[in-house]
Amino acid sequence: MSGTDDSPAPAWSSVRPWLPDFCRLPTLFGVMVAVEVAVLTAVLIRLPTTPDAWVNLFTASLFAQWLASLSVGALCRVRPWIDTQPLLRGVAIALAIPVLVALAGSSLVVMIDLALGAQWTVPREDAAAFVLVCGAVALLLGAALLRYFYVSEQWRTQVAAHAQAEVRALQARIKPHFLFNSMNSIASLVRHDPRTAERAIEDLADLFRAALGAGHGESTLGEELHLAERYLSIEQLRLGDRLQVAWTLDADLPRALPMPRLIVQPLVENAVMHGVARLDGGGTITIAAHVDGPVLRLDIRNPYPAERSGLDGGNRHAQGSIAQRLRHRFGPLAHMTTDARDGYYVATLWLPLD
Repeated sequence: MSGTDDSPAPAWSSVRPWLPDFCRLPTLFGVMVAVEVAVLTAVLIRLPTTPDAWVNLFTASLFAQWLASLSVGALCRVRPWIDTQPLLRGVAIALAIPVLVALAGSSLVVMIDLALGAQWTVPREDAAAFVLVCGAVALLLGAALLRYFYVSEQWRTQVAAHAQAEVRALQARIKPHFLFNSMNSIASLVRHDPRTAERAIEDLADLFRAALGAGHGESTLGEELHLAERYLSIEQLRLGDRLQVAWTLDADLPRALPMPRLIVQPLVENAVMHGVARLDGGGTITIAAHVDGPVLRLDIRNPYPAERSGLDGGNRHAQGSIAQRLRHRFGPLAHMTTDARDGYYVATLWLPLD
């Protein structure tokens, strides 16, 4: 037993990072879009009937985007420090930054406007109200954006937790799934073919080592293909000539491409268990991988019984887990497609290389 206190910390004392990375262009773009929508709503709520209405819109947009860029830049610099603060204090600091930037920026613009007499902003008697309104708008818009970012971060955390749960489910599934069949096959080889039995034990050890480490760190494309090869070697002991494998791999395949563990092997397992193993005459599993522009395409093709759709519960569970973990690792550009026709079932992975 551990001597530390395992009781959960209260929400207000959490120091887990919750702010987005404001140094990234997608975050800056999202803030600028939200600010521009607010400006358009405020300016265009009154129909532009005066000749200078569009000039006012351009000026207001330029002013708001300038303040937004300064706020994002400040949050980019102080985000690591904010993430070390308790949650409520961090929220207060993150809200105070755009408000202070808006107050300081609007005050500066008003002073320059009054000094030059350019009449960019408001008359002198309305200058204080203009500055306060800018601060209030920054507070409201900042609160809405921070709430959005916080909810998005919570959603990503839940997706990651669910992906880990799916990995653990795969670990629990692969252990009893064919362990006894594999051990029986190895036991039958020990006396008359000890070298093959030794190689099968090494293959089985590689497979279970990968399964036990599925939730820790990443794998690579080369390791995933090697693991699928080890799995197929074990299954060929059981199925014999009924299981044939054809590999079609590009010579320039990016084998060092990082990817989650146990991505290829479950699809190969489905191809064996729900396809070849259910056919009296067996069949050939084709594994093809090639680079298609900025995307890596990996196809796993197998015959399947005519009376089955190839999409039973086992297939759907593994494929759903794989698709979710790929989206979590690579983003929405990574996806998986399936196709069943003419007695063959094909699962295709699309992985972005950039």
